[in-house]
Amino acid sequence: MAFAITLVFLALLIFIISMWLRQCTGLPEGRVIFSDTGAWRRNDQSLFSKQHRVVGKPDYLIEDRGELVPVEVKSSPAPSRPREGHVLQLATYCLLVEETFGNRPRYGIIQYADKQFAIDYTPELERELLRVIGAMREDLSAGEAHRSHTDAWRCATCGLRDACDERL
Repeated sequence: MAFAITLVFLALLIFIISMWLRQCTGLPEGRVIFSDTGAWRRNDQSLFSKQHRVVGKPDYLIEDRGELVPVEVKSSPAPSRPREGHVLQLATYCLLVEETFGNRPRYGIIQYADKQFAIDYTPELERELLRVIGAMREDLSAGEAHRSHTDAWRCATCGLRDACDERL
């Protein structure tokens, strides 16, 4: 009997610790179905939109009561409001989720080191994303796309560094 009580106590303790750890991550309730972080099972599969010709991998994709919620994790402290580039990155993941899974996210989450923002995936945000993608394509076609930073660390950690003829 004492052994059974000990097992129940340990199971309860493990459950409480796991709930606390999940709360610390900032992830919403639900099941993690996709991850691109080393903290869970790394996923080498990118999401791809044939229609818009964009590709990406959210840090997490959570299924919560039939809804899919992309989560982008940033290691920096939170600004007073989410950075525009981060919002557009999250919107791209919403677009990719909708095309890949046929399930339009209502929102996504940007998780900074100390705060999270839930970003509604509105038709207005989608239009802004598609406008920016179009402008980027025009710049590429016109030969006007160039790196826009002088930060050597950022350049050194860029995933496109090997293919970039403007690397620092």
